[in-house]
Amino acid sequence: MAAHAQGRVRPFDPTVPKGPLLRVLDRAAQLRPATWFLVNVGGRIDPVLMKLSSGRIRSTVTAPTVLLSNRGARSGKLRQTPLGYFTDGDDVILIASKGGDPRHPAWFHNVVANPDVELTTGHGDGGPYRARVATGAERERLWRLATTLYSGYDDYRRRAGGREIPVVVCSPRSGG
Repeated sequence: MAAHAQGRVRPFDPTVPKGPLLRVLDRAAQLRPATWFLVNVGGRIDPVLMKLSSGRIRSTVTAPTVLLSNRGARSGKLRQTPLGYFTDGDDVILIASKGGDPRHPAWFHNVVANPDVELTTGHGDGGPYRARVATGAERERLWRLATTLYSGYDDYRRRAGGREIPVVVCSPRSGG
């Protein structure tokens, strides 16, 4: 495993080809019942599973998972959300798909209101990041990378109707 900077999430290149088993699991995850499970159940159990297993056990197996810790937009309470991710240089990329729901996920509203976040993997990797929403050519480039990682994002885009699925770029904060 390649070394990575202390205080950073472990790099993950979305263009690395998946093996046959991961390709099958990737397709299975696109089925509506699996998507429902990942959004509604996985989001609740993965933080606990990841902490107890040092990141080895989680409901998503086709991509690496990061725990996003941030403050609620209205409540100010600390929230933890497990999300698939990939990296682009030092940046961690998150896709606010909510399985193709026509509404943005709650975590997205929280990072827009409170962009200073913590990202951890359960392997002890991670640290402080600042989130922002990608726009224009950067968003399109990152979206293409996201669909390379998980082809289901294009299905989610269709399911979302008129909602543009946000691409969130998390950059390491200095001193992190």
